Amino acid sequence: MSRKARESGTLPRPLAVLAALVLAGATGLAIRMLPAGAEPAPPSRAAPARFAPPERPVAVQRPPGSFVGFVDTARDPGFDLAAESRGTGVARYALGHLVADGDGCLVRWAGPPRPEGDPVAAGLGRLRAAGGDAFPVFGGPGGDDPAVTCTRSGGLATAYRKAVGAFGAAAAGFEIRDAGTAAALRRARALRALQGERPLRVFFTLRLTPDGLDAADLAVLRATRREGVRVDAVELLAEMEPRTGSQGRLRRLGSAVRAAAGQLARANGLPGEDQVWERLALTPVLARAGDLDGAEARKLSEYAVRHGLAWLSLRGASPKPEISRILWKTHS
Repeated sequence: MSRKARESGTLPRPLAVLAALVLAGATGLAIRMLPAGAEPAPPSRAAPARFAPPERPVAVQRPPGSFVGFVDTARDPGFDLAAESRGTGVARYALGHLVADGDGCLVRWAGPPRPEGDPVAAGLGRLRAAGGDAFPVFGGPGGDDPAVTCTRSGGLATAYRKAVGAFGAAAAGFEIRDAGTAAALRRARALRALQGERPLRVFFTLRLTPDGLDAADLAVLRATRREGVRVDAVELLAEMEPRTGSQGRLRRLGSAVRAAAGQLARANGLPGEDQVWERLALTPVLARAGDLDGAEARKLSEYAVRHGLAWLSLRGASPKPEISRILWKTHS
């Protein structure tokens, strides 16, 4: 991509699972979270939710294999969503990362302090006016999801509520790096409360291993489901093997994704992996710009479309612009 580097990852394209996101107007979107106070008791415990999208109408049908751009706001705090979208045609973005601050029940952008008038947040209004959208991602490499640090009763739900409300977002992502049971339960109960209040779509980002998903991450998903939270999609974060390694790295990546699909089907009581693909997203992470060539980009695109993945994304080093365009144009 020809624009300045965002994070160790940044690329963009229409995430149609988000095509139903509410185009709420952006108003004062700088993240300045106030102390989270007490709040009403969460709604009565719901029956365990299936790993499935909510049964409510959506405005636009999601095409399989769409693309969502990732913005690392810690590395590029001045990222202009609207300008980037005009230049690339990418309409949907994930904004990382919101992390715990203060007493653990506050939320801030990862990275150095931001001035008033956060340009990333300010650009969201212009992006929405042009028909695009973006959603925040909690947790990640730059800090903890507040679920890890916020133990005050009602504080975590308040922190999530304020952040989601500040963005006018109808979706939120959670990069799971804390496999502890306590944090998973706090997050699940807070999300259950929010989903009881509003139609909030929830996406989990999990690390993909050569054998699929780690047992601890699967336990987090199961605990979340038992608490009645609806997880609409799981994004698989897959580090690409270097090109200097042995041949067949895309084949090995496909085998790992298939293993994860089978694990998720079993964890959620589904009869087979065929019902999981549309709830899976794939995000390869590049160590170097040359770790993806044109032929491989086309294969990734074809794979996402053939399996009907929720979306395809990319993080890490930005590949050459012509490689990026293969992904964006295939999934426009």
